[in-house]
Amino acid sequence: MASIRDIARIAGVSSASVSRILNNDPTFHINDEARKRVIHVANKLHYSKGKKKRGPKQNDPQLSIALIMRHDHAREIDDPYFLNMHMGINDEAKKWHLRIDQPFKMNDQEKDWSILANYGAVLIEGEMTPEAIKSIQTINHNVIFLDVNTNILNCNIIRNDFVEKTTYILDLLHSLGHENIVYIGGKSSIMDLDGKITTEKCDLRETRYISWMKLHNLDQYCHSFITDWSADSALKITDQVIQLKERPTAIVVGSDPIALGVYKALNNHHISIPDDISVVSFDDVDINRFLTPTLSSVYMDTKEMGKTAVRLAKDLITENISIPLTVTCHSNLNQSRQSIDCFKMIHFSHKILMGRLIINTCVH
Repeated sequence: MASIRDIARIAGVSSASVSRILNNDPTFHINDEARKRVIHVANKLHYSKGKKKRGPKQNDPQLSIALIMRHDHAREIDDPYFLNMHMGINDEAKKWHLRIDQPFKMNDQEKDWSILANYGAVLIEGEMTPEAIKSIQTINHNVIFLDVNTNILNCNIIRNDFVEKTTYILDLLHSLGHENIVYIGGKSSIMDLDGKITTEKCDLRETRYISWMKLHNLDQYCHSFITDWSADSALKITDQVIQLKERPTAIVVGSDPIALGVYKALNNHHISIPDDISVVSFDDVDINRFLTPTLSSVYMDTKEMGKTAVRLAKDLITENISIPLTVTCHSNLNQSRQSIDCFKMIHFSHKILMGRLIINTCVH
């Protein structure tokens, strides 16, 4: 059953305040917004002072959050980036006594989007087409998109700062004397309501890499090698990187799983890290510390990102937030201590998506 403590936690006030508000204490003074919020939450929880009249806890789905996942459980096992995010979502929801439901996944053949009207808020992984976004927002206004770096107009977004970190890494490499820098990553996908990929576009880290190379007049070294985000594809494509006329002195990688393939390929060719070439990636998964040498990688606390998404969802449910919000979660570069001269190992890691092997070269 919902308690005064439950209401206080969700409404963001003390239990004593909730008690005095619900008992219409004439001597208690509190601002109107807080009073309305407490009453709103109490009604949604079906709270009643009479024990026999109390409804079951979380009987009303309006205090539940729908989570629409892009990837299945097997993908999560391969990529802790998403697994940790979902752990954070579940942990924070328990803290606020909110229920997390997964009515369907993006890759399910049958999806009933209309059911989202029954939820207080909706969390959706990844970017969707403008038409799909508008359709979903007509069903439920409290929609939050997770792990989206594109600025989607009129949407609530929880994003990482990997685009900014790409610039930071390239600046760091350049300060250490690197100019011949290659990028290995994958494409970003946009889905429609049917769960079909309508567009595969350049990942924003690749776009930032290309613009950075041009800005620093390094067009002759600008090469982006595009994979399907897997270690196997990265293994094959790194062989092509090694065969370039001028072998790069550094590789920026879009994800740790890709970096595993890069490491294996370089080892097969007896190319030493970081003596001969530096490698930097994103994700900083646990397996990195077992690599020799340890991979330098950008760490994003995706568990905290998931918690942040639930806190925003709670505010959308209980408050009248009139403007869309974008929350940027900042990451850290966990850099390997091993270095020789100007070569340092740095690693970039993100996600594993399906795609084609493509090689992009900057246009001069």
